[in-house]
Amino acid sequence: MWDERYSEAGFAFGTEPNDFLRDEFGRIPAGGRVLCLAEGEGRNAVFLAQNGYQVTGMDSSKVGLDKAQQLANDKGVTITTQVVDLADYEFGEQQWDGIVVMWVHLPTPLRQHIHAQIAAALKPAGVLILEAYTQQQLEMDAVGGPPATQKDRFGSLATLQYELAELKEVVGVETQRMVSEGTRHQGISAVVQFIAYKE
Repeated sequence: MWDERYSEAGFAFGTEPNDFLRDEFGRIPAGGRVLCLAEGEGRNAVFLAQNGYQVTGMDSSKVGLDKAQQLANDKGVTITTQVVDLADYEFGEQQWDGIVVMWVHLPTPLRQHIHAQIAAALKPAGVLILEAYTQQQLEMDAVGGPPATQKDRFGSLATLQYELAELKEVVGVETQRMVSEGTRHQGISAVVQFIAYKE
């Protein structure tokens, strides 16, 4: 599915970073190693590289990551990309100063598997920055988020607080905001925003 989507002309979600990430990325220790999960066409990874971070973007789509590398070249920065399925990805221990999870909507078992690795993968003072659609998105007129048939893939603050309890929460909110990212994310949207760090 994602290879097909990223094969379309242009960038499905645009080339600018996620707004929440742009506002909050400075919480990640300067110059640190950052992992961007399900990074797709690279807009967030490239933005972080432009701001001095050592960035690895992973995704299951080689097509998307090839475009990410092209975007990095166009912007004059270097990023590392890894084509791998999240179910098989090894986060390592105390490897990352930041982990960025933007619009990564997974079935419950896989989400729990990923969340269970994040605390160990972060270095002390490492930061997780996450934004996802909540189930309220199904009531909105906006474009974006999982279909109604995949309700378990939506995010919620309560779920994040439970599954990421090893981290110290600094931002946790369910809200509505304008999202304008390419053609695939548009309109007033229902989201959860979560930032936490490893003590």
